[in-house]
Amino acid sequence: MKYAHLSVAAIVAVGLSSHAFAAADTLADAFKNGTVKGELKAWYFDKDSEKLDSSTSPSRVLKDTEKSGDIFNTVAVLNYVTDTFYGLSLGSTIQASAAPFADTEGKKAYASDMYGSGAVLSEAYVGYTLGKTNAKIGRQFITTPLVNGSGSRIVKESFEGATVVNTDIPATTLIAGFVDKFQTRTSYLKKNDVGGNAPSFEKRAIFNGVSASDTYQFDDAYTLAIINKSISHLTLTAQYANIGDVVATNTKDVDLYYTDADYVLPMNGFKLGFYANYRGAKTDLVSGTGSNAISFDGAQTAGRISISELSGFGLALTAATNSKNDAVIAGMGNGAASSTATLVKASSPSLRANTDSYRLDFTYDFSTIGVIGLKSILQYAQANQDRVKNASTSADYTSYAGGIMYAVPVLKGLSLELLYEKQEIETTRYSNNTTFMADLDELRCKVNYKF
Repeated sequence: MKYAHLSVAAIVAVGLSSHAFAAADTLADAFKNGTVKGELKAWYFDKDSEKLDSSTSPSRVLKDTEKSGDIFNTVAVLNYVTDTFYGLSLGSTIQASAAPFADTEGKKAYASDMYGSGAVLSEAYVGYTLGKTNAKIGRQFITTPLVNGSGSRIVKESFEGATVVNTDIPATTLIAGFVDKFQTRTSYLKKNDVGGNAPSFEKRAIFNGVSASDTYQFDDAYTLAIINKSISHLTLTAQYANIGDVVATNTKDVDLYYTDADYVLPMNGFKLGFYANYRGAKTDLVSGTGSNAISFDGAQTAGRISISELSGFGLALTAATNSKNDAVIAGMGNGAASSTATLVKASSPSLRANTDSYRLDFTYDFSTIGVIGLKSILQYAQANQDRVKNASTSADYTSYAGGIMYAVPVLKGLSLELLYEKQEIETTRYSNNTTFMADLDELRCKVNYKF
């Protein structure tokens, strides 16, 4: 796993290189010379969760039967992109998933993110390349800091809209985008939905920080971004997004801001990394009422120091702090993440108001001792929240996580991944100054084959 911030410049470079400027002589040749890629996935998830008997006046900890269970999923992904014809191309990606052995517990526990059988056309776009400008109109995967579809579940999130990427300015990438609809992971859209089917494109989206599972209605979204690498070893990124008429407890526009600086200094035998990030929102959006009301006019400031490629070892310490009275919206889609997101449980604890979060990563690449393709990570994290205004409770999260990833060298395209996280939650009830401990455990096993 790479550290949880986005290398947008690298992503854009890959996107541009995949659409070479060679053109077909005829329209028939454009289709005949198109490229086909695919992926087969078989994933098994298992989680055990506890919860308080009340969010406002807790008295004991119970097993959370709605969020405990296991599920086995399979998916086939097929991508086709035509050759260019006078700069034009067509692209499509279909994701077809099945959960053939899901039981009642698994269906409930994974309704919002894994339990969905059927097929969805996640990409269907017209592309146009002119010089160093690449445009796409239609359904497409988008990966930017503030608008980002997550691929951490078996069906990847997608968007419907338009993007334009330009690299005419030396060492600079400019991005403009428009989003009209969003495709989540299953047919689950909001609380009390049961999922079970493939997702569809809707005028609803995930706004990570408001919720990582429930979608909210929105009008349209617009975004602008810039990435600059003029200074050696330094990458600077900035992005702005406006999302109109987001519907929670009230209906408000949301303006999102993002900046980061990523400096990697090559040393003799290793690399030093220094990273700083700011993300925030300007909005009057509110979720909930009374003492449980959450406002989202908050910001997160984060920094990281890292050592990498030291005889295969890597070490990174990340720290972040949030606004005192307002929670943070990381962005649109679950791929928009906190800088201290954890390996399995991700961003939600570290995006809350009045929260300080920390994460320590220890990585090792076994190729340095001859085991090609094998990598590992150990992770320790905290997200500690002080009381927000007159809230009845606050909670501190402590996470222990580990993962091992193996790209099998004897069979190109085959990869194996095993992830585990244990999360301890200490909740304080202020009415009588009592504390309660609850645990969350989740195991994820992934087998992927790309062709």
